Amino acid sequence: MTSSAIAVSGLRKAFGDKVVLGGIDLDVRAGTIFSLLGPNGAGKTTTVNVLTTLMKADGGTVRVAGHDVATDAKAVRAAIGVTGQFAAVDELLTGQENLQLMVDLNGVQDGRRIIAELLERFELAESAQKPVSTYSGGMRRKLDLAMTLVGDPRIIFLDEPTTGLDPRSRRTMWSIIRDLVADGVTIFLTTQYLEEADQLADRIAVLDQGRLVAQGTPGELKRQIPGTHVRLRFATAHGLDAAAPLFPGSTRADDGLTLRVPGDGGTASLRALLDRLDENSLSAEEFSVHTPDLDDVFLALTGHTTEAAK
Repeated sequence: MTSSAIAVSGLRKAFGDKVVLGGIDLDVRAGTIFSLLGPNGAGKTTTVNVLTTLMKADGGTVRVAGHDVATDAKAVRAAIGVTGQFAAVDELLTGQENLQLMVDLNGVQDGRRIIAELLERFELAESAQKPVSTYSGGMRRKLDLAMTLVGDPRIIFLDEPTTGLDPRSRRTMWSIIRDLVADGVTIFLTTQYLEEADQLADRIAVLDQGRLVAQGTPGELKRQIPGTHVRLRFATAHGLDAAAPLFPGSTRADDGLTLRVPGDGGTASLRALLDRLDENSLSAEEFSVHTPDLDDVFLALTGHTTEAAK
């Protein structure tokens, strides 16, 4: 069984009378991408600050890379990398000089080779001698992540890593993140883009007003919300007319010759649906399973639209 990279039990934090984290539990498996979602003020940043030793908890236990954040903060810091929402790069230095600075700060051996490999990996080699002030937003975020990797951390915290990037740069970052996980790195991701969590995360936790309201894979979370259905399209109006009475609660669309049949999207219910068509000598031209997206999940669980999380 995969070990825990991050284990949180009963985490509590308050600022005065305001409870920011009301006792949350998290288990992030090594070599996976875990995404924490929630509207502004939900407690995401506070959670990350505690996990990265930047803030002390009021209660509960937190272990990161096997080390207790309260009693062994130095070992935790040695095992993690943190990339914030805004690229922490020196604009007066070149890309290569920024990386060299991290090599020097971390006392890394064979720094020249590591810098060359990171510049190549992040497609920054051609711009390595240019001041970072000339870099695009996407290039700065890539450089920031490259700097985080200088110390070879096995756990990386990414706080909204693609905020403000254009779609192409965002997908480039997604590819880099997937490659990191393929190399065994664990990613703890906070993001304002629900599509990003859906695309990347192995597991998602939804945080609202300091409490976890749901955890699971993206598919599991979407299946919790009503609205999953099978869409059948028929070749003729006669086929649609014959099929509609077989599925109570279904909704038909005559203009598209489609029938929307509520269900859980599982293989058992799909098999039963297709068997019923077959028993009545009917066949659909095509069928597809539709589930609520994470926007629907987020709204149902928190009562907020995704705009509240931006």
